[in-house]
Amino acid sequence: FRDEEYSEMIVLKDIDFYSLCEHHILPFFGKAHVAYLPNRRIVGISKLARLVEVYARRLQVQERMTSQIATTIAEQLEPLGVGVVLEAEHLCMRMRGVEKQNSVVVTSAMLGVFREHQTTREEFMTLIGRR
Repeated sequence: FRDEEYSEMIVLKDIDFYSLCEHHILPFFGKAHVAYLPNRRIVGISKLARLVEVYARRLQVQERMTSQIATTIAEQLEPLGVGVVLEAEHLCMRMRGVEKQNSVVVTSAMLGVFREHQTTREEFMTLIGRR
């Protein structure tokens, strides 16, 4: 939607996702948290969840998936900033190699004001419960 007056941070958190590690062909799954600061353009909130699904439904690595989600939002909406955090459990870590049962991998991508301004980043992290 263009020319919207809303100018505060929009956050969709706890988006469940399931993907396959391209290195081990084993699942990784978790929650995605996505935020952006609009610049005269907003999107229906379900589109953010669908975007997470688009990048999860392929052989993937969590680091790339995080960046792809953030970059796509930045390219399509041209917001003032984007923040994406993924928290995931990797079965390759649980079942093979180090066999660490309770480990969680956290990745983030911060663009625009989320990268440039610590207060914006902190607000996002607080809203998703990471502080």
